[in-house]
This record gives sequence, structure tokens and C-alpha cells, in this order.
Amino acid sequence: MAKKKFNIFLFLIKLITILITIALIVIPATLALVIYFNSSPSEKILNSNISDIEGISIADDETYYFDIRRGESSQSVGLRLERAGFIKNRFFWNFLCRFESGQIKTGTYIIDMPKSQLAILRLFITGNAILNKITIPEGVTLLKTARILEEAGICSINDFLSAARDPQILNHYGIPVNLINATMEGYLFPDTYFFPKFFPANNIIRIMADNFFKKLEDISPSFRSLNPKELHDKVILASIVEREYRIPDEAPIMAGVFSNRLEIRMALQSCATVEYIITEIQGKPHPRVLRHSDLEIRSPYNTYLLPGLPPGPISAPGTVALRSVMYPQETDFLYFRLTDASSGRHYFSKTLDEHISAGELLTKP
Repeated sequence: MAKKKFNIFLFLIKLITILITIALIVIPATLALVIYFNSSPSEKILNSNISDIEGISIADDETYYFDIRRGESSQSVGLRLERAGFIKNRFFWNFLCRFESGQIKTGTYIIDMPKSQLAILRLFITGNAILNKITIPEGVTLLKTARILEEAGICSINDFLSAARDPQILNHYGIPVNLINATMEGYLFPDTYFFPKFFPANNIIRIMADNFFKKLEDISPSFRSLNPKELHDKVILASIVEREYRIPDEAPIMAGVFSNRLEIRMALQSCATVEYIITEIQGKPHPRVLRHSDLEIRSPYNTYLLPGLPPGPISAPGTVALRSVMYPQETDFLYFRLTDASSGRHYFSKTLDEHISAGELLTKP
């Protein structure tokens, strides 16, 4: 019995010795493989045709730019990294992705070589992508904003326009949704923004709308006392003033003129609203001049045919236009006419006869 126990003891000693020996061999070998595959490849290994691989580009200073597309899997990213020579083995990349917490994020990244696989993965997970500078000019429409963003590779036109019509977003910002084709038109502040490529359209809409209400708070904190319909009317009028004024000090006068017309139920007769119909609703090129037939287009946006405000904003009003509507200049003017095309100066008048007379003076040689 004692001999049997001794033999079992010897067996256990041998087994432990074997396991320790295997561990001493396997663990260092495994660590060596991990270190090898995780390490950055030599610059010589980088694919000479790297710029031909989709989503990868090289600047003149040999900076590497890597795009992760929306919805792209980590396996697809690893395959492109391996083809380009940024990593030694895509299977090791897949192994790291399984055990690293967090998901890779869409965007454009700078990969400074040399860089380990783990460092590249963590770069993609943290989302430290390049931010692209995007300037949205004052007076642009939703469609033009969408085109600017698509041309910059930020998001598609369809995604942006779809997000601008999202009922949840409209409700969040108190935009009346019981209107025909209710959108965020007019509520996306024209400004300079920094977005990564392939940025979600919903996030863009929210960032621009938050900026709008922040600017409006700075201009007139009392705007919060307005109900959604009252504020919507202000934004509509500001969008019209934005497209009409050229000299900032005339904007509050124009706002006063339009307010006077609204008060007496006189048609606004804004050329900007007709241009909106032609370019944004009918999808035609911007007209060089408006013809008489243009002024007779049947549309709720035609302020020559219908009194009152159009159903929605026609552009993205900036600070000047918003301030002019919140603080319009009180006058008796009902008309204004462009008198100097080069400077954008207008002549304001109280009566139609005075308005016509001003026009006759302009046409005289």
C-alpha cells in the first residue's frame, strides 16, 4: 500500500515537472508570438501600392490616412490593414478585437508608423478621428447644406435630409410637426463646424440645432416665452430677411417692413420666396431674373400671391437676420427697393407712389 502511494507521488511529481516544462516552453513562445505579431511591421513591408487600396491615402509628407466606413466590420478593417502592410497578421487582429473592450468607430484616422496592432486598435476604438472643417454659409437651404456635407464625405444627402425630417428630432426641438413637409429648415445655424467623416446625420442635425438655440439665447433670452408657433413664425421671417438683406444695418428695417405688411394682411412680395420655389421645390437652376410668370407660380411659398408667411423657413438665418426679427426697427415703411446693386443699398418708402417714383428715378439716364 505504501509502495502504491509512493508511485502515485512520483507520478504526480513527474506530471507537475512536465507541466512546468511545457509552461516554460509554451508561455515564452506564446509571448514571443504575441510580441511579434503585435509589433509594427518594417516600413519596407508597407505595400508600395498602398494608395490603391480602398479607404487609404498618403499625403505629400507621407502621412497615412485610413478611412473606416460606416457599418464596416473589424474583420474587414483588419484585412485592409494587412493588405496595406500596417499589421503583420489579420488573424491576430481578429483575436485582439475579441478581447479588447469597445467597438471601432467610423471616421478618418492618421496612422503614424511604426505603430503596434494594439495601438492601432485602440486608436480606432477611442474614435480619435480627424475632424474636417465644414463651413455652412448664411442663407443656405437644407438641400445645399446636405450637398456641402456629402461633398466633404461627412454624410450622404439622403441621410441628412431624412434626419432633418425625423419626427423625434422635430419634437425634441419643439418644431411644429403638423405642417406639410415639416423639417429642420431654418433651425440649423450657419457656422463653421468640425465633423469626422462618416458622422451620423442625426448627430449633425442635433449639433447644428443646439448651436441655433444657443445663438438665439445670446441674441434674445426672451425667445423662451414664445410658444412653438410664435417662434416658428419668427424663424420663417428671419429666413426671408436673410435672403433679402445685403447690408446689416438694413436688416432690422426690412424686418420692420415685413412686420408692417403682416399686420395689415398685405402680401410680403418677397422675391426670395419665389426663388426658393424654383430652386428647392421645383429643382431648377437659380434664375438670373424673375419673370412675371414666376411670380404667378401656384405654391404656398409664393408670397406674391398669398398674404402672410409661407409655411416654413426658406433658408438658414444667421445672427444678423435673427436679431433683426427679434428686434425689428419700428417704422411706417411698407416698401423697399434696391438702389445700388454694387453695395446692396435699398430705398425704403411709406407709400406705393413713393416706391414707384423711386423706381422711375433709377431708370432715368
